[in-house]
Amino acid sequence: MAFFDAMNISATGLTAQRLRMDVISENIANVNTTRTLEGGPFRRKTVIFQEIQETPFSALLADTVDPTAGAHRRRPLGMGVRVSQIVQDPSDGPLVYDPAHPDANAEGYVAMPNINIVEEMVNMISASRSYEANITAINTSRALMQRTLEIGQ
Repeated sequence: MAFFDAMNISATGLTAQRLRMDVISENIANVNTTRTLEGGPFRRKTVIFQEIQETPFSALLADTVDPTAGAHRRRPLGMGVRVSQIVQDPSDGPLVYDPAHPDANAEGYVAMPNINIVEEMVNMISASRSYEANITAINTSRALMQRTLEIGQ
């Protein structure tokens, strides 16, 4: 793996986790939204990640010699991660009794968003830690490159 491949892989992780944090922030901001343009309460959104597939160039780098078999074999070469889609959680939110609310049904219940604020905060912490880990990986790669360049001096 080339030096810049490690940085590119970490950069894809940074981008994906930043989008995940944006979606989580949107969920938290809409925790009390009972009416949307689509009708009904806000639906919690989640981010689905997918491995970035090999490119024709990266496939050339994936050929290695297997020391146990003594022959060439293909090994998977990770190229990073991307957001494949943002999906809505189809589960129903709680019904809250509030007959004075403008969105209350005939029985006086209001359909609330299916957002659990504790779960969203845990997801936000997880995304933040993943973001920090990718920054650490980039800084480590940069330090290794600098050390490699210093060897020749």
